[in-house]
Amino acid sequence: MAFVEMLMPKMGESVMEGTILNWLKKVGDKIEQDEAVLEVATDKVDTEIPSLHAGILVEMKAQKGEVVQVGKPIAVIDTGGAAGATTTKPIESPQKQQPENTAANIATTEVKANEEITNRFYSPLVMNMAKQEQVSMAELEKIAGTGQGGRLTKQDMLAYLEAKKSGKLQVATTQTTQNSAISTQTVPIQVQTETKQVEQVKPAVSYSGNVEIIEMDRMRKMIAQRMVESKHTSPHVTSFVEADVTNIVNWRNAHVKAFKEKEGVSLTYTPIFMMAVVKALKDFPLVNSSIDGDKIIIKKDINLGLAVALPSGNLIVPVIKNADQLNLLGMARKVNELAKRARENKLTADELSGGTYTVSNIGSFGNLMGTPIILQPQVAILSLGAIIKKPAVIETPQGDLIGIRQMMFLSHSYDHRIVDGALGGSFVRRVADYLEKFDVSQKVL
Repeated sequence: MAFVEMLMPKMGESVMEGTILNWLKKVGDKIEQDEAVLEVATDKVDTEIPSLHAGILVEMKAQKGEVVQVGKPIAVIDTGGAAGATTTKPIESPQKQQPENTAANIATTEVKANEEITNRFYSPLVMNMAKQEQVSMAELEKIAGTGQGGRLTKQDMLAYLEAKKSGKLQVATTQTTQNSAISTQTVPIQVQTETKQVEQVKPAVSYSGNVEIIEMDRMRKMIAQRMVESKHTSPHVTSFVEADVTNIVNWRNAHVKAFKEKEGVSLTYTPIFMMAVVKALKDFPLVNSSIDGDKIIIKKDINLGLAVALPSGNLIVPVIKNADQLNLLGMARKVNELAKRARENKLTADELSGGTYTVSNIGSFGNLMGTPIILQPQVAILSLGAIIKKPAVIETPQGDLIGIRQMMFLSHSYDHRIVDGALGGSFVRRVADYLEKFDVSQKVL
């Protein structure tokens, strides 16, 4: 018999954990290779997880509703089992057999613990802080995290470094005596701060008056966490530009009926805006990048994320891979397809990962402008405001005139660590220029 562990896969660039929604198999069931074994939910997508091996499911290491970190085991499969081998027992954990508590065993255990490679996740920010402050990985492992699932946060690192410099570290040890040998058990370093002590004695909040208390759903909790992490990671700056899109409005009105009859869906403004963004990203490649510590990673592929509002009120961001290889018709088809499948919860994990730049159409809600939050690890995001008729100055060879024009605001938020105001402002201005110079002679079909 050969036993293999089924691990929680990585289902997106920033996804570090998944919640078990439902087991599709039970212990003793035969599993074919690539057959779905369970359903997992992340903050981005609900998806089925297939088995990489054929065999018999002999153990479920996580229960329905449990949150499991990426890379952690979720099941054990007997790859040598037959269809009727339903009584196969999982491998007993070697931890159940406690070694004799001798000084030699203690020393060996401590050495292995220090050498062990962990699956604990560390954000690029934490790793960069550890590198700058010369905190070793073994030392990093002993710091208790206050983030979700014990994740180490920036605040944890700052508190630890402050305590380390002031000599106030508290390392808890447990000593037991057996056969005249002393066993010292190392536990995670707890950095106590005044803030945490205050939080521990914080009284329960009471609500008075006519209120309704709503528990956040899983996706809303994850969105909240991602937004807070983004604001802590990136210093946000937002630039605004107003664009005259009258020609685009007139062109769309002339083609919308024919497009609907042939494609079965409406021709929206979004594909046109996305094409302008692609052109601007080619002009300013630094905006299509990410940060890894003190390194700037410029992405050669242009993968555009498109924020889509779900019926639940939450947002999801499917990604159009290699958007620079699409023409206007291909972009229109892809935008409609991804938006439809997003609202039907039919997106795959691959369609939600790998984005290099994101566009959010807040104009569909009647908003003129906004200050969008960057989707990490990207360095910028663009919001498209509502198209509004307003009086504007029109420059002509005969002189300036006042006319009614279709105007909209573009809001560009960017990470000021690598995108300065000149670059961020020039980029959004370039997008507006491409929109204003839209070729009205082109065909969409």
